[in-house]
Amino acid sequence: MANLISQKYALLVCLFSLALAHVHSKPQTSQPYRTAYHFQPPKNWMNGPFIYKGIYHLFYQYNPKGAVWGNIVWAHSTSFDLINWKPHVAAIYPSKPFDINGCWSGSVTILPGGKPVIFYTGIDSQNLQVQNLAYPKNLSDPFLTEWVKIPQNPLISPTLGNQVNATAFRDPTTAWLGPDKHWRLAIGSLRNQSGVTYLYRSKDFLSWVKAKHPLHSEKKAGMWECPDFFPVLKTSPIGVDTSTYGPDVKHVFKVSLNDTWKEYYTIGTYDLDKDVFVPDNGSVDSNLGLRYDYGKFYASKTFFDSSKNRRVLWGWINESSPEYYYKEKGWSGLQAIPRTIWLDKSGKQLLQWPIAELKKLRTKQIKLPSTVLKGGSVHPVLGVTAAQADVQVTFEISDFNKADVLEPSWTDPHNLCSNEGALVKGGLGPFGLLVLASKDLEEYTAVFYRVFRGHTHNESVVVMCSDQSRSSLNEKFDKSNFGAIVKVDPVHEKLSLRSLIDHSVVESFAGDGKASITARVYPTLAIHGDTRLYTFNYGRESVKIVGSAWSMRTASINQSK
Repeated sequence: MANLISQKYALLVCLFSLALAHVHSKPQTSQPYRTAYHFQPPKNWMNGPFIYKGIYHLFYQYNPKGAVWGNIVWAHSTSFDLINWKPHVAAIYPSKPFDINGCWSGSVTILPGGKPVIFYTGIDSQNLQVQNLAYPKNLSDPFLTEWVKIPQNPLISPTLGNQVNATAFRDPTTAWLGPDKHWRLAIGSLRNQSGVTYLYRSKDFLSWVKAKHPLHSEKKAGMWECPDFFPVLKTSPIGVDTSTYGPDVKHVFKVSLNDTWKEYYTIGTYDLDKDVFVPDNGSVDSNLGLRYDYGKFYASKTFFDSSKNRRVLWGWINESSPEYYYKEKGWSGLQAIPRTIWLDKSGKQLLQWPIAELKKLRTKQIKLPSTVLKGGSVHPVLGVTAAQADVQVTFEISDFNKADVLEPSWTDPHNLCSNEGALVKGGLGPFGLLVLASKDLEEYTAVFYRVFRGHTHNESVVVMCSDQSRSSLNEKFDKSNFGAIVKVDPVHEKLSLRSLIDHSVVESFAGDGKASITARVYPTLAIHGDTRLYTFNYGRESVKIVGSAWSMRTASINQSK
């Protein structure tokens, strides 16, 4: 295994996700909340892809015995377009002393000669978290259906001398090659309540040595899991191999916070001499930092898609229902639509957008001609399958001076959107979409903008909100509101909004990808043919809207012959 992994097509596996066993799959007509074009297993609890010889491989954390977390194996599906997926037998499952109590998340990398390997966390017979390696049994099989665990496992173990927390030591990243031709990979951990990502080096990808200093750490951040570390170009949206570095490159460091089930990313510089990540000034870690998604989105991972020179982001959409409901419907958890990500021209944040392949599912376009939405108005969008749609609109404001002044205490967009829901009238906003709505608007999920004036001349603050407070008549579900600041200038720019609607999931993108919010909702009235879609403006001032909506075809996902 010497000269092991050229990260060339490397990818991931950290996304969690769930789905069941002993429960027969029900047809879509009796399962109004199963999605039509989001990846999920036929049943039970499911969680990372790479590309090999033109075929995308998605490995995910899956419980074959139930719709709750446990009994985790590495399930495996393949695709030619990241939209339609074919299932295969589990790639990795507990079978050896080094993983007998569970096969948890990890990453995939491709060897220079084209041989992929999986580095994953195993829970050994002592319930310690150790890092193991597996490789495909037959490289002539393009679907790589059988995987072999190497006898040297575990390759990386926590030890007392290294002061590593043996029960919080997991989720190895994709490896990258340094200028000294040594491999590096990072592993998430917890040290004295501080989040830490340990760095390990190897010449041959078999013998690993812990670096003196972590790749990155943050005090009082809690357990850092599912770390991700990758380069982005300063001047181009093109994705690059994980081993890329140089003057035209910035680096992104992402972690998932086990304490809060939120994740944050930081933009900065990879110091090759010290082997540490240094955040840019103003780019901060923990709960004050940037997020890929401000809603139900966790345990994400990126990979470099060499076939299209892009970096693709996957994330897990977790549940908003109580555990008993998982078992009742027979499945839980699913993957968000894959997103292409790149560095914004400002260099201060990432942009993201649903992969272009998703457009293949669009059908029956309904154009929304340029219209003025007067304050207090609601307009139906007719002719579209409202429970399974892709909606893309832009808003234009005419008088920024009519915006409300932002209160000094409103520094947290989540709190602002929680206190200022869709029914709270403002100067400019709320205006946006009412999705998964019932005919009489007893139920709806509102995705909208609010525009504020700051305390200095011409300063603006644009907030995107996702209001789930009226998403279901069932009061046992989590119906929290979510919010994000969108770095756009409403005086000189139009405000774009795109929402992917899929029965119980709403993924929304604001400002051409500058912010996103994913909602997981379970309406009781707005299901099947009783679902409606509306545009609305509950603000005092009028706004102009134009756009289109498409009904979406159902993707072929994990359908056995």
